[in-house]
Amino acid sequence: QVQLVESGGGLVQPGGSLRLSCTVSTTYFRFNAMGWYRQAPGKERELVASINNDGGSTDYVDSVKGRFTISRNNAVNTVYLQMNSLKHEDTAVYFCNTHPHAFYAWGQGTLVTVSS
Repeated sequence: QVQLVESGGGLVQPGGSLRLSCTVSTTYFRFNAMGWYRQAPGKERELVASINNDGGSTDYVDSVKGRFTISRNNAVNTVYLQMNSLKHEDTAVYFCNTHPHAFYAWGQGTLVTVSS
């Protein structure tokens, strides 16, 4: 069974930065477009960023454009999310999965808390 392992979350002050990582245990990683999703307390899970299979194309939800950058390294089956200028409203559990359809079972996610 494919496993998604997210890491890099933590507590950060507003305006701070974090870099999330997600390692995917499949040899087919390089063929999959990937996305970073997040779920805030009491809200639905939402897609925040996506990247195509070779990293040449990315897309972002409007609320994170200019602040977040998604990237990937197919040699190590890992997708990253660099988050800068963090805001209180970015507080959520962050997950990765394939995009546009989440094929794999969700991992445990990594909690990002933006608070002063």
